[in-house]
Amino acid sequence: MPQQRRKVAFSGKKKKDQLLQKRNTKGPPKYLRSTQESYEDSDVAPESSRKLMEQPFGRGGNRNKNVNRYNLQFYQESKKEVEQMKQEGFKPLDILSAKEREIDGRYFTDFNFPIRPPWNESSSKEQLDRSENRYFKEYVDELQKKQRNGDIKELSLFELNLETWRQLWRVLEFSDILLIIVDVRYASLMFPPSLYDFIIKTLKKHAIVVFNKVDLVEPDVVVAWRSYFNEHYPHLPIVLFASYLPRSRKGNQRGPQASHRRSMEGVYNIYRECQRYVHGEVDLSAWEQKIREDMRSEQLDILEDVATVTGELKISSSIDTTPHEHVKYHNGIVTIGCIGFPNVGKSSLINALKGRKVVSVSRTPGHTKHFQTIFLTPLVRLCDCPGLVFPSATPKSLQVLLGSFPISQLAVPYRSLRLLSEHLNLPQLLRLHLPEDYDEWSAVAISDAWAYKRGFLTAKAARPDRYRAANHILRMCLAGQQQLVLQFYPPGYEEQRDKWLQHPDLAEVKNYQQVALDEPESETNEDTSSVCSDTADSEDDDEDSSNDETNADESECTAEQEAPRSRNVFALLEDD
Repeated sequence: MPQQRRKVAFSGKKKKDQLLQKRNTKGPPKYLRSTQESYEDSDVAPESSRKLMEQPFGRGGNRNKNVNRYNLQFYQESKKEVEQMKQEGFKPLDILSAKEREIDGRYFTDFNFPIRPPWNESSSKEQLDRSENRYFKEYVDELQKKQRNGDIKELSLFELNLETWRQLWRVLEFSDILLIIVDVRYASLMFPPSLYDFIIKTLKKHAIVVFNKVDLVEPDVVVAWRSYFNEHYPHLPIVLFASYLPRSRKGNQRGPQASHRRSMEGVYNIYRECQRYVHGEVDLSAWEQKIREDMRSEQLDILEDVATVTGELKISSSIDTTPHEHVKYHNGIVTIGCIGFPNVGKSSLINALKGRKVVSVSRTPGHTKHFQTIFLTPLVRLCDCPGLVFPSATPKSLQVLLGSFPISQLAVPYRSLRLLSEHLNLPQLLRLHLPEDYDEWSAVAISDAWAYKRGFLTAKAARPDRYRAANHILRMCLAGQQQLVLQFYPPGYEEQRDKWLQHPDLAEVKNYQQVALDEPESETNEDTSSVCSDTADSEDDDEDSSNDETNADESECTAEQEAPRSRNVFALLEDD
């Protein structure tokens, strides 16, 4: 009987070296492999890509190899760029005017997006896969070539995962009507004109633009953006939708009943636009009856678990993204597709359309990873597509504020915080005091001041935790908390501001936002920017632990609110 070989100890260091060697041997994805060796000693070397928020493989025999298949994938910053961003954090701020927040669609000029290459029904699955990989690699290489030649001044972060683009292609082919969800705070930055041309002119399908989060901006800004879209995209109807609880001028929440009523009004407007497109070819009376029943309920049913919804929500880890020949109203069913950038509120809109929570919601970009099919009625079907970042010239620091890149994955947050501080007066809004080590405000100074105010200190040396404080401020801006609302305007807004303030549609937008018109305005505006005013509904969002710190500490808010009362008590003692 042969003697078994004796086991040799394998240290953790050797295991680490083995994994590193395996990773270097594997290299980048096959559709992004290029001649990087020739650029190693050059300053124009193409950036390497990486997948974000990768999950470890499961232990044991049941290993899911596709667990990271649909993760966000972007270019990674070089070491030189990271050091440059750190140095920019110490530079003084350059305050920008409201005129500089007027943005049109110039960032999408000369940019298109990947579309499915030509195919036929006789092609096998392997042939289609090779063709799509070859096309996507050539598309990415062409963008990199334009950037190196100077044809593109700046190339934004955009989705490099081919699997995610395949899901978009599937939704575009599968749907009869497409809902393009846009965050109204950054309307022109989240609406690629190439997508509009492809849907209307190439596919010849109907589309509806949904202005989401209208409760976070001023009513006249919403009216101005709607007029801008009606002028540049005349074939697109616009529907307003709100994701957060309505508020009065003092910042007080009005409760879930008012929020549900406002959401259902937006859902009904979407139904009316779909009914106008269908022209009676599909019976939508059951959908209308469902909407009226949901309107009579007090609030959205959020207690029902997603797993208990059977026959309505279909999510599969092995999604069929092969080409699909579109058949209009196939089997008498109208299919509505939801597309848009990450973190624009697609999942919140789908929950409102369904009347109860069927998909989870998070402020983390890339939370929705799969093509999802939900039946509103037996004849109305929804398709939810993961959020996609389209190629453009948008600065990377601005993309972080748009929610297109996960804040938790930032190598250095100072560039985005600096951009935010130049548009908003953060020291005044957050009531910060300049630390003793600084002579003027900078991104690092604001981070230190907020770290001292919130108690974000390192464990051993008790120094201010700058990265945590900066990430915290960026998350509050993304959620619209603490009066940190960064909003952009259409071109010519400041010059025609009086026109928008007297526009006939202003009353309609105010009525939808449910702004209290009969409440007296506050005598001082400083109280409305208190750090304790929480302007986002965090109970309805399933967030990871990295977003938990966006909720303000109740003890701090209570102490600040009760401070005037205590001073009055001491004043009475002095009078005695």
